[in-house]
Amino acid sequence: MTDSWVNSAEILGSDLPLELSGTGNRRAVLMAALRDAVRSGRLAPGTRLPPYRSLAADLGLARNTVADAYAELVAEGWLAARQGSGTRVAERAVPVTPVHRPRTPERAARPVHDLVQGQPDPSVFPRTAWLASARRALAAAPDDAFGPGDPHGRPELRRALAGYLARVRGVRAAPERIVLCSGAAHGLRLLAEVVGGPWAAEEYGLPFHRELLASHGVGTRPLHVDADGARVDGLTRRDRAVLLTPAHQFPTGGPLHPARRAAVVDWARATGGLVVEDDYDGEFRYDRQPVGAVQGLDPEHVALLGSVSKSLSPTLRIGWMVLPQRLVASVVAVKGEREQWSSATEQLTLADFVESGAYDRQVRRMRQRHRRRRDQLVAALERRAPHVRVTGIAAGLHAVLELPPGTERSAVRAAAWQGLAVEGLADYLHPGAERAGRAEGARGASNAGPAGPADAAAGVPGRDGLVVGYATPAESAYPEALEALCRALPPG
Repeated sequence: MTDSWVNSAEILGSDLPLELSGTGNRRAVLMAALRDAVRSGRLAPGTRLPPYRSLAADLGLARNTVADAYAELVAEGWLAARQGSGTRVAERAVPVTPVHRPRTPERAARPVHDLVQGQPDPSVFPRTAWLASARRALAAAPDDAFGPGDPHGRPELRRALAGYLARVRGVRAAPERIVLCSGAAHGLRLLAEVVGGPWAAEEYGLPFHRELLASHGVGTRPLHVDADGARVDGLTRRDRAVLLTPAHQFPTGGPLHPARRAAVVDWARATGGLVVEDDYDGEFRYDRQPVGAVQGLDPEHVALLGSVSKSLSPTLRIGWMVLPQRLVASVVAVKGEREQWSSATEQLTLADFVESGAYDRQVRRMRQRHRRRRDQLVAALERRAPHVRVTGIAAGLHAVLELPPGTERSAVRAAAWQGLAVEGLADYLHPGAERAGRAEGARGASNAGPAGPADAAAGVPGRDGLVVGYATPAESAYPEALEALCRALPPG
């Protein structure tokens, strides 16, 4: 099959035949033909290729086949894609023959840009304010702060957190219900040992959390996620607990619908199950009113997990559990007779940091910074890739970029080619989600029920997208990181 084009630096016309020979995978055949055309010089650097829809029609191929071929060749460096100027042959498309040297073990090169979600820019840690709190805390510290630690955690920090969480997150808890830990993962570990399994979990979530639970003998099964959050009507009496991110579903975005919040509490009351609320970024919201913690609806059936990893730094290793009274003694017993995980002096420093108002100031500062970063991301996409829909941006430290079906992995590879670290949405999908999603979808199609209507577009397991963390890069590096991201996206 052939087609004739003119070989020009601006547009392809009708003089260059492209021969699609061979059988088998049509995308591979097309990619081989394009590579050969570049190698031979028939497609010179800068030559503009036809839009993938036009080429697909000319060659009698599916649009996705041509789009995927273009994306793969962009990732390999043969082609370059820029919004507004189409897809062209890269200026250095023909690779230089490598010099063969003895192979020596090397560490993988660090990416030039990091848009992986998970942590704030370390350069914005409030060193001066933290140092002032540390000095005050050490000067006022009682002698027992320097002895064997209480596994409940320092009472000063538990009192400070009780007041802060009540004021900011609507949490109902006396200090006696708070047990300090080294982060949300540590809290999950302790709850897994106390509660046992099985658990339900949102079909999109941190693989690390699922693996952590599995390492403690707690299996998880996925709950379908749509535009209103987890489909909690899928919970059963067999589930001992359910792990949720109700303030801002991770990573797809959006709060858990109020009807579903009530429904999950009703489930816990009726079955004796536990709602484990991962409140990982509840303080960071931009275009909506604050969404209070589910824990406030029923403190006896909800355990809330939080930490300072997003607001201050993950290196502090300070987190908290706000527990039902019936679980406090069991969790403390599993934790051990002495505090082994979190420094007492850092706990005292954080207590002063909260009580002095410095923590509120830091959260406000970070909220303004992250909102500005988010707006820059949205503006860059509107300018360079208007065909890409961005979601989950009303809160949090990351966004999801929805991609055409079948283009996620090639986009991740193209990003790596640009020196950009970014993750695909599929990296967060529960292994059992596809089967569970079909079952939930069939039930939702026949009767959405009190949990709210399912959103097929927002809840189809395996949909393609990129999870873009906009908090990590330094201020000076962020614009260039966005440029690299836009270059890696599939063409519209």
